[in-house]
Amino acid sequence: MSVLDAIGDTPLIRLTRITAGLAAEVHLKAEFLNPGGSVKDRAALAMVQAAEAAGELRPGGVIVEGTSGNTGIGLAMIAAQRGYRAVVVVPDKSSVEKTNTLRAYGAEVVITTGGVTREDPRHVSQVAARLAEQTPGAWLAGQYDNPANPGAHQATTGPEIWRQTAGRVTHFVAGVGTGGTISGAGAYLRSAGPVTVIGADPESSVYGGGDGSPYYVESIGHYVHPDTVEDVWPLSYHPAVAHRIERISDRESIEATRRLAREEGILAGASTGTAVAAALRVARELGPEHLVVVLAPDSGRAYLSKYFDDGWLRRAGFPAPTLPGPLVGDGEVVVPALLPASARAGELSAAAVALLVLPRGGRPAVDPSPGDVVGVVPAGAVAGVAADAPLAAIARPLPVVGAGEPISEALARTPGDAPWLGVLTDGRIRGVISRADVATAVRVQEVRGVGGVDTFGLTKDGTHVSDLDSVDRGAR
Repeated sequence: MSVLDAIGDTPLIRLTRITAGLAAEVHLKAEFLNPGGSVKDRAALAMVQAAEAAGELRPGGVIVEGTSGNTGIGLAMIAAQRGYRAVVVVPDKSSVEKTNTLRAYGAEVVITTGGVTREDPRHVSQVAARLAEQTPGAWLAGQYDNPANPGAHQATTGPEIWRQTAGRVTHFVAGVGTGGTISGAGAYLRSAGPVTVIGADPESSVYGGGDGSPYYVESIGHYVHPDTVEDVWPLSYHPAVAHRIERISDRESIEATRRLAREEGILAGASTGTAVAAALRVARELGPEHLVVVLAPDSGRAYLSKYFDDGWLRRAGFPAPTLPGPLVGDGEVVVPALLPASARAGELSAAAVALLVLPRGGRPAVDPSPGDVVGVVPAGAVAGVAADAPLAAIARPLPVVGAGEPISEALARTPGDAPWLGVLTDGRIRGVISRADVATAVRVQEVRGVGGVDTFGLTKDGTHVSDLDSVDRGAR
């Protein structure tokens, strides 16, 4: 028996506290208890076995894969046990815990730029394909299009759920990433009985009808860069298997993730939070005769620096325990003009500041993601610039800060020469603030003999910041 024999047969755990008031039972399929820490162990093993059987992967060979992390970890574990070399390409948005885990298994980790078009040579899939082609004895796993991915779940995950519930399962909820899990397990359950299959998807992912803009939950959904020539969906995803898709916001996903840890004692990743939020939504519509199974793809141990870190939450504008102020969101936030990235100087209105945003659906996104903002242009920057000059040429980068972040922390971690800071609420830019005004607010708070500042603009006695220069000098 080897570590690979421990893959699968994960338990079902009934949720009891976060389901309070619901009539239907909700059970969680604990895939984080696989030896590599995620549901991807199943697909990784099935893909390797199929490649070995086909002669595509030979003794002493090299396993190459592009991944957000979990599939690579499963492949690295298998490579270590079977004597292969593993080369894993991950985007720079993957958690540090995942890249450290890959290296712990002995994998060679290549970190590339995330958030680029599929055609970009830096894209994860392009880098992985190039490395596989250039490396003697290499085999590219290709989880997105490998039939062994959904096949693994049709052969193991689906039957386990049916057996563990004695055929009582009525609804199956799973996130959609490569699509292998929901396609394989969902197909089996639909064939076994009258089971409704529901996909859980980030709100902006295109699987559920979103605009494809960036989101904060890893290992789930489908991002599309606005400049992508053709949006290609994975062959591992069979959309007809799911009866419907539930779209879940980043905030809902993260809140459900943290509730699982603190109310159920289950430390899972945020893609589990997405699926659980969807499962609770489904269960509210059901009676006591129904049983919902929700799949938990991976462990929260891979995200301790993200979704369980209060500082990370504040910086991204998600709810977190409040710190002493003043906070970024306490003061006046300017709503900027939103212009396409291709805008010309003559299109800049009288607004104090404009953001250049990658267009989605032919127009800039409302409340854009930081990943879709090309830069910021203060109105005064266009003086002397020809009306037909591209604004992108004079745009400045836009550092972002969280609405609940202390001003002192926001200033300390952003460039001192940045004229404006984007303010994030739930990971989206809802407005901008002038760095100079923020710095003044901190300075005024330090003034001795003045009652402190309750917003960026006013002290507690109603005096405006601009009137305090003489008080400031006298107090020091």
